Amino acid sequence: MGILDLLGFKPNVKRMESRGDVRGLVRALKYRGNPSVRAEAARTLGVLRDERAVAGLLKCLKDRDRSVRFKAAEALGKIGDPKAVEQLAVALTDKDWYVRLHAATALGDIRDKGAVGPLIRALQDEEKAVREWAAHALGAIGDPKALDALNAARSDREATVREAATGALARVKSGK
Repeated sequence: MGILDLLGFKPNVKRMESRGDVRGLVRALKYRGNPSVRAEAARTLGVLRDERAVAGLLKCLKDRDRSVRFKAAEALGKIGDPKAVEQLAVALTDKDWYVRLHAATALGDIRDKGAVGPLIRALQDEEKAVREWAAHALGAIGDPKALDALNAARSDREATVREAATGALARVKSGK
């Protein structure tokens, strides 16, 4: 906690965004006074897509607040740095399904083959939206190692998962 936090100063995320103040926004990720400030800072860093934010956003994947965790995952996907893959893969096991969904989406945005194994496991998630977006992510990555798992997901009990798996299979097979 910094001195400004102790004095009750709330970071002005909108002002930092308008100035492109990445360093200030990364500091705002640590603000303990209100999780919505941390979540908004994470969202803004995703908009700015600056790789200097990656380390701070990775720490936010372990935040107590779910909105901070899913906004951090979303931002990491927008930044697209492969250094985030390992911790986003861990976030695929978060207790909150919405965080898992955003981690899967981010991994698809990054398109690193190191995410294929964790995304294949996410095709078995209890939440249908996580399974659906894991399939989309595997399609975006395009690694043939996912073919068997995607083919199996075409038998999922949920139509949206079956459709996502079918589309992902087509993408992997076509190489696009």
